[in-house]
Amino acid sequence: MKKTALVTGGAIRIGRAIVEALAESGYRVIIHYGHSETPAKELSQWMTEQQYEHCCVQCDLSSPESTDQLFSLLPESFRSPDVLVNSAAVFPEGDDWQHLPTHWQSIMNINAYAPLSLSRQFALQNQGGHIINILDARLNRPMGDHFVYRMAKGVLHDATLNLARELAPDIQVNALALGAILPPPGKPQSHLERLKESIPLNRVGDLSMVQSSVLYLLSQPFLTGQIIKLDGGEFL
Repeated sequence: MKKTALVTGGAIRIGRAIVEALAESGYRVIIHYGHSETPAKELSQWMTEQQYEHCCVQCDLSSPESTDQLFSLLPESFRSPDVLVNSAAVFPEGDDWQHLPTHWQSIMNINAYAPLSLSRQFALQNQGGHIINILDARLNRPMGDHFVYRMAKGVLHDATLNLARELAPDIQVNALALGAILPPPGKPQSHLERLKESIPLNRVGDLSMVQSSVLYLLSQPFLTGQIIKLDGGEFL
């Protein structure tokens, strides 16, 4: 029987790349989306054309009440996924110390509370499986930009380690901490290219690296509590 994977934020960017890789590897995929309905429908159409078994589920992860019900929204045949990939995140401009009240709630809900709530729902339904969290390699270099975003990803970093111990031996919990893989939303590829000189490997990453890393983590039976940095050494 095919295994099933739930990917949050699966309609766009990193999430979509992970969805495609899992589908091409034989997984049935649940594509979660929040406000990206049109990209979700476009991806679903492509999946149908490729004859990949999948479904889409909408849930606003900025609302803890909605997040806590996400697993109950899944179609019966997709109700107990074997893999959870917490990819959904927000990265708003103006997220600095002075604007703390503006961004705190929504960023914390989506980037920290949602992955934890979904991991809890996943664990309550499964006697085994994998959880993969998507982190940010820049956490190793404190700076003033994206203040709440950094704090939220820090929570998820620590949760990855704690959950790996808490959910062992049945569920493996690992993470990918991404560096220069995609430019921020609305920015051109040249935004990344200018970073090459500050990256020891003198190159930027791409989506295929994320895809292969996710599949690697899912293939390893003796790996948990690990955070793989895909940053070319930028944040050593």
